[in-house]
Amino acid sequence: MVQEGASPAPSNAELPWWKKLGPGLITGAADDDPSGIATYSQGGAQFGFNVAWTLLLTYPLMVAIQLASARIGRVTGQGLTENFARFCPGWMVNGLVALLVLANVINIGADLNAMGDSVALVVGGFPWIYTVAFGVVSLLLQIYLPYDKYVRVLKWLTLSLLAYVGVAFAAHVDWMEAVRRTVLPSIQWSKEYVTTVVAILGTTISPYLFFWQAAQEVEEIKRVAPDKPLRKAPDQAPSQIRRLHIDTVVGMGFSNLIAFFMIVATAATLNANGTTNIETTAQAAEALKPIAGQFAFLLFAAGIVGTGLLALPVLAGSAAYAVASLFKLRKGLDQPLAAAKPFYGILAAAMAIGLAISLSGLKPITALYWSAVINAVISVPIMIAVMLASSRKETMRELVLPQLWKMLGWLATAAMAVATVAMFWAMLS
Repeated sequence: MVQEGASPAPSNAELPWWKKLGPGLITGAADDDPSGIATYSQGGAQFGFNVAWTLLLTYPLMVAIQLASARIGRVTGQGLTENFARFCPGWMVNGLVALLVLANVINIGADLNAMGDSVALVVGGFPWIYTVAFGVVSLLLQIYLPYDKYVRVLKWLTLSLLAYVGVAFAAHVDWMEAVRRTVLPSIQWSKEYVTTVVAILGTTISPYLFFWQAAQEVEEIKRVAPDKPLRKAPDQAPSQIRRLHIDTVVGMGFSNLIAFFMIVATAATLNANGTTNIETTAQAAEALKPIAGQFAFLLFAAGIVGTGLLALPVLAGSAAYAVASLFKLRKGLDQPLAAAKPFYGILAAAMAIGLAISLSGLKPITALYWSAVINAVISVPIMIAVMLASSRKETMRELVLPQLWKMLGWLATAAMAVATVAMFWAMLS
């Protein structure tokens, strides 16, 4: 929202490519949250370089589904919930939003736990004090920091992920072997290996990311005065669609590259030294210390805090946008508190419940397990809805998703369906 008397922001389409990075970059970086770090670390520790190939698979699929989500927001000027409601039964939309919120608050709790444990490892003290502090600070920033400044904070926080590049180089990785095993992996047909591959796929392609990127495209339309929903301003389509592609391709590439460095670093240190069972990010950081040294340990711990601060608003915000859209409430991080109290109330409730989960004594690995199960249940129907919405002329007019991205999006949906079946097979066998 542009304040009276303020100079209108230049259209994103007029900026050089690196300044066009926004919703896609933040969404991609938020995918590597502490719970994602735990998954990648466990994969690297348990199976070495032989799970890194999954990121070659997830990258194009992730780009396709995120691009479809972002395109829906930019073309229609509305988030996913409103667009789903146009062609899905009300009970289905309500159920998907409820499960999304449940998965998100569990994930918030797990991330807060990881952040508190990491700080306690480095400076000592009681982890719960740091956990509460992170939850409160994150919530206050979301409520009181104006959206244009808040986005800048989130962009800078993406740099915290570079800590894992540093960890990988501090670990003295055999890069030739890492690349060879990524391209020609030794695949194991065991329950444990299948479960790990499914977990990596599930943590990389997550429903909350779809809702967040679509919602942030809507926020950008409000923030930048010349920009309009593309249905109303088709003349803006060529430059804005090009910007969407750059933002999403770079953002998801950054996400997958960092995940690759996490797997490689833990494979070269933990797996190579016989440490194959890592259940939390704190365990991974602690195990790295005697093997890779103090510097790698500190980088790993700092990265957990930075990525957590980036992921918390994405998790809470995507839940708040979805619920507020469901009840047709005024919403948006660009809105002052007085103008959108219900929206910020939902956001605060998501953070508070997540904080309560983190302080409840629930084991982080248990929280992540149930979050993964719920995400698996809802990911496929949400992805089907995204693909249908982005392909409907009634929704997108002449800006329906192109054939290539449509094919990749449906491939991503099929891959998640297979992963979900595999997850339940692993659980029940």
